Amino acid sequence: MRMRKKKHGAERIAACAELLLTDREGVASFLAENGGACELEIGCGKGDFAIEASRRCELPFIAMERASDVAVVAMEKAKAAGCDNLHFIVGNAQELLPRLFEKGQIKTLYLNFSDPWPKKGYAKRRLTHRNFLAMYKELLPEDGKIVFKTDNVGLFDFSLEEFEAMGFRMEELTRDLHNSEYNEGNIQTEYERNFSAKGFPIHRVVVYMN
Repeated sequence: MRMRKKKHGAERIAACAELLLTDREGVASFLAENGGACELEIGCGKGDFAIEASRRCELPFIAMERASDVAVVAMEKAKAAGCDNLHFIVGNAQELLPRLFEKGQIKTLYLNFSDPWPKKGYAKRRLTHRNFLAMYKELLPEDGKIVFKTDNVGLFDFSLEEFEAMGFRMEELTRDLHNSEYNEGNIQTEYERNFSAKGFPIHRVVVYMN
């Protein structure tokens, strides 16, 4: 279902402009306050995960969302919550990440319930396709990591194959996160709560660059 376009979306985003990053200089300035690196979520949705993660994270936290009508909801939540450690990027990850970040500035990358793009021929659009993984590898430091969560079995199996093909090291792999030893400290997303309530197990893996 296509989300109904938010009324006054541009004005609402402008009202949260202090949380928005639009260029490399802005990113560098935000990161410089805390050691020059950050944790980043691609596809933050309405922001529940990003807000809670930013409260726990010692590094600056950046949430990226391609749909402006979704991002504005997350930005308004963050502003109301007074999340000084959280900023946002609105746009396409494949286009913006190489433009806005230098290698080593992203320590941890979160991929939470990414679009599975199940249709035939759409695999290259998946955020865990090897083309995206090659981009992440160019940006993350040697000790950087990707934390990937999904309810979609097909996407998870596909992603594990892609991680292996790219030579990444996988740890803390579980196909039932909420009933595993790795659930302690887990921050649930809006999707995660919904899927879990319907009985879907949550799959998760932590992936290292070497």
